[in-house]
Amino acid sequence: MTADPLVDAFARLLGPGGVLTSPEDRARFEKGWRYGAGTARCIVRPSSTAEVAAVLRLCGEQRVRVVPQGANTGLVAASTPDASGAMVVLSLERLNRRIEVDVHGRTVVVDGGVLLSQLNEALAKDWFWFPVDLGADPQIGGMVATNTGGTRLLRYGDVRHNLLGLEVVLGDGRVLTQLNRLRKNNTGLDPKHLFVGTTGVFGVVTRAVLQIAPLPQQRAVALVACQDGDTVLELLTALEGQLGEVLSAFEVMSANALEAVFAHQPNLRKPFAVLPRYAVLVELSSTLPASSFSLEAALQARLEWFVEQAGDGVLDVLVGNGDEFWQMRHHISESLRSVGKMLAFDISVPRSMLPAFTGEVERLLAADWPAVRLCDYGHWGDGGTHLNLVWAEAAVGKPAAEVVAALQPRIYELAVHGYGGSYSAEHGVGPHNQRYYDLYTDPVVKQLCGLLGDFCDPGQLLATVRLR
Repeated sequence: MTADPLVDAFARLLGPGGVLTSPEDRARFEKGWRYGAGTARCIVRPSSTAEVAAVLRLCGEQRVRVVPQGANTGLVAASTPDASGAMVVLSLERLNRRIEVDVHGRTVVVDGGVLLSQLNEALAKDWFWFPVDLGADPQIGGMVATNTGGTRLLRYGDVRHNLLGLEVVLGDGRVLTQLNRLRKNNTGLDPKHLFVGTTGVFGVVTRAVLQIAPLPQQRAVALVACQDGDTVLELLTALEGQLGEVLSAFEVMSANALEAVFAHQPNLRKPFAVLPRYAVLVELSSTLPASSFSLEAALQARLEWFVEQAGDGVLDVLVGNGDEFWQMRHHISESLRSVGKMLAFDISVPRSMLPAFTGEVERLLAADWPAVRLCDYGHWGDGGTHLNLVWAEAAVGKPAAEVVAALQPRIYELAVHGYGGSYSAEHGVGPHNQRYYDLYTDPVVKQLCGLLGDFCDPGQLLATVRLR
């Protein structure tokens, strides 16, 4: 027994290991990967949908706010409690047993707490995978809540594109079960979409039905050194024109971003003597065996053609070394954090506008903040760019908070109103960017979200983010 009756009720409900209360046990749940840190009243770890529902009913009776948490890999502070010590963190890490593969239907039913790596390990036994690929290892429920994209969205789409059914516990403990495995079901409103990308404020995802993809039997990877952003887009168009069915990734890395990688990752070697303005990582993949169709030969031929057309726009082409090229891409984020102060943006604009948008940001920095460097990289194939601004505090001469306050609104305004873009391409909405949701979201959309929220979570217990 403790001095907290609610904690005691949770302990009776969830059994041994179901509730964590000590500061040491709570610590890993209370701090986000990049943003967000607070203090939880306790951590509850239900192991079934029924237990999730019971936890939410108990919290509703006591008017206690709840923070649903997956693997806590998000980047917008949406999965951590505030500093009040009053919130309950609801972790799904023990709801992780069910992985039911339907080989012929090409689907899987999976618990919300199953990790992406755990799911793909199980799927690989039957030569499948869930192809939403990213550097972190999130839980499936969290991926649904944030509509995860990743590096291969160009080929396979985001979570929404691959989601067939859901089981969700609403804020008051009601359970919505729509675990159908149908790809065709035109019978009215498809409610699962209400829970995708809404950061868990309408309900807690406890199970999902996902469509899965056959594992590729071959891949071909190239690194193309481009002189400028316009050449990058021309390369993308050229590849899609003849190899669109097998183009699985098109990742762009700036010279400044790669400089950070090679400065802080001594095991990786520079692929070019002089880093180009942009290095483009191109990947083709197919389930066809190389004996029937060679992706590497097809990629080599298309790149040779493009080099002739592009002239001075292409500086060099390297084909092969796929693992090494992907290591460069996956180490950018951690390398940039070692350089100095950083303001990270997750932005999308129409992909045809990426060079113009990036150039305008560069001109803005050169005019007003010359000591701040743009270290951009990202998924140009789907219009996404991780627009990272990096600086040494001594060189700028101002506190980091002042730099952020000056630059963040200007960059978002440029992206949203200047280029018709999004201030959060794939990281979702969280306390970190709540004020930009409030600023840029259509009032009618907010009103609709408010009506949905009143139905799904009438007590607003899950409202760590305001979507109204």
